[in-house]
Amino acid sequence: MTTSFPAPTTSASLKDPKLQIPSFHGFRPSSSASPLPPNALSLPSSTRSLPLIRAVSTSPKPETATEKRSKVEIFKEHSNFIRYPLNEDLLTDAPNIGEAATQLIKFHGSYQQYNREERGGRSYSFMIRTKNPSGKVSNQLYLTMDDLADQFGIGTLRLTTRQTFQLHGVLKKDLKTVMSSIIRNMGSTLGACGDLNRNVLAPAAPLVRKDYLFAQQTAENIAALLAPQSGFYYDIWVDGERILSSEPPEVARARNDNSHGTNFPDSPEPIYGTQFLPRKFKIAVTVPTDNSVDILTNDIGVVVVTDDNGEPQGFNIYVGGGMGRTHRLETTFPRLAEPLGYVPKEDILYAVKAIVVTQRENGRRDDRKYSRMKYLISSWGIEKFRSVVEQYYGKKFEPFRTLPEWEFKSYLGWHEQGDGKLFYGLHVDNGRIAGKMKKTLREVIEKYNLNARITPNQNIILTDIRSAWKRPITTTLAQAGLLQPKLVDPLNITAMACPAFPLCPLAITEAERGIPGILKRIRAIFEKVGLKYSESVVVRITGCPNGCARPYMAELGLVGDGPNSYQIWLGGNAKQTSLARSFMDKVKLLDLEKVLEPLFYYWKQKRQSKESFGDFTNRMGFEKLKEYVEKWEGPIVAPARHNLKLFADKETYEAMDELAKLQNKSAHQLAMEVIRNYVASNQNGKGE
Repeated sequence: MTTSFPAPTTSASLKDPKLQIPSFHGFRPSSSASPLPPNALSLPSSTRSLPLIRAVSTSPKPETATEKRSKVEIFKEHSNFIRYPLNEDLLTDAPNIGEAATQLIKFHGSYQQYNREERGGRSYSFMIRTKNPSGKVSNQLYLTMDDLADQFGIGTLRLTTRQTFQLHGVLKKDLKTVMSSIIRNMGSTLGACGDLNRNVLAPAAPLVRKDYLFAQQTAENIAALLAPQSGFYYDIWVDGERILSSEPPEVARARNDNSHGTNFPDSPEPIYGTQFLPRKFKIAVTVPTDNSVDILTNDIGVVVVTDDNGEPQGFNIYVGGGMGRTHRLETTFPRLAEPLGYVPKEDILYAVKAIVVTQRENGRRDDRKYSRMKYLISSWGIEKFRSVVEQYYGKKFEPFRTLPEWEFKSYLGWHEQGDGKLFYGLHVDNGRIAGKMKKTLREVIEKYNLNARITPNQNIILTDIRSAWKRPITTTLAQAGLLQPKLVDPLNITAMACPAFPLCPLAITEAERGIPGILKRIRAIFEKVGLKYSESVVVRITGCPNGCARPYMAELGLVGDGPNSYQIWLGGNAKQTSLARSFMDKVKLLDLEKVLEPLFYYWKQKRQSKESFGDFTNRMGFEKLKEYVEKWEGPIVAPARHNLKLFADKETYEAMDELAKLQNKSAHQLAMEVIRNYVASNQNGKGE
């Protein structure tokens, strides 16, 4: 089945920039607002009776009425709730939209891009990103996205590190058709980009277990709670038609509750107001031990806490994680989230809302480099942050519950769901579904009427599979390159890269297109220094320091810092609980072996029992590691077995060594290779 998409219609709402929505006149402090008494936070945790706080400020320093705001804040203020001038720009014949509209369309789930490798002009297109809480993708939506990629994109689908699709190469004239098709086929792009809550992560595994199901439902409820309410998305893309979807009553209650001054009364956006948030906001939900979601990299990390019978009781909450930074600006940095406290399960939406409002009211709006919540918490400290959140929450947080150690879980391969059916996790290099793989994957999903899940590691899970289908599905997909995990190089299993060139406007160098070659070179180094094939390190590569592929959590992170040049980060771990640190700047692509070969060699020689590469680099210290790199002259060749003397004289050795260097080998390695080939040819009767 191939979906056909209707041509877009021109709506009155697109023509009229002045829809009947009140215009913004600035936040006004309420005359009834009063300062908190000094002992306000000593009230019992069971009460919701803290003094009313009004949402009144637009920046963390509201002392002056003329305080500087970024240009994006001005665009939001005059946008009539993210409509104008986007609605007008979409109607022009130009292939692109203007500066203000370029910022606003992000809230609708799209980025304007152009091919940076073309010369003599700009070929504009748009990247569209979906929003899929928990990574859930219905059969209908998958087939729709597959068709849209062929008809309006570049023929590929990309799975992202936040469990969504990205569709590249959509022309402006096709935007409305593509957006409306997604909306009408059980999908959405609302809030996938922009200064608001992004896609909410949760473990993608379709396990029929109380804790996993509760985590996924909580992720969907948080996504609904923080979804924009003013209708701008539907006005632009489906002429104001609201696509009906059910919402749990507890979500509506939490959104509308203004007991503690969290909301803008009488606003179409009760939580966001006209200005939305200072920057993007990321949330993940998971269960104990399962760190498939990189929980500590999010603004808010929510962890289900159960009793001894597996019944969910409440949630631990982490706050303040984030990856983005700016090169050579030490005041910007990646940061791990830290514990905030515990809340009972019925309070999670109120607690999340209180955290979001604290960031809304106090996050910086003057300089977007410092607008993420991690900078607010770093500035205030966790104690002050907690006290302010508690004012909006109306309770004190309970002590953080003890958690077991985290593990990274990929869910690749075949697994039982727990309801008699199976799921199959498939590794997709860098999340790019293209060519024969794309065609075959679609055929399988369509033939067996399967639903899917996107993982935070850019992979895909096929769900609800009958046991009788296991063999034919495995065989069919393997023929298209979608192999069982045991057949995939271990380096590839955990590696990630962002798209970078040619379309990302922020890219400084290659990432997705460069990582296949880099991984092959790392594998060659492993072989050269004697590391086993089964051994691996977590490698993540980004084309700029914004950190979309979360390189600052990798054991080996490569962050673009110039043309064909990378900053090298070391010290993360496979569990995704340790932050890497910057090891070296401006390492040219051609020189990677000069740095990585000594690092991997000494890891092999000096590691402790079962010590990972990331833990090894932290234990040794960067000063010692840099000494290894600076003094590196190649692996020390072990004495030959059986006291075989390969070289009878110095001249022969030197000649062999020169030849070996041309092949990036040692003289001993090349000599052994020549001898093996000679023996093999004689054994086959081919020798003289």
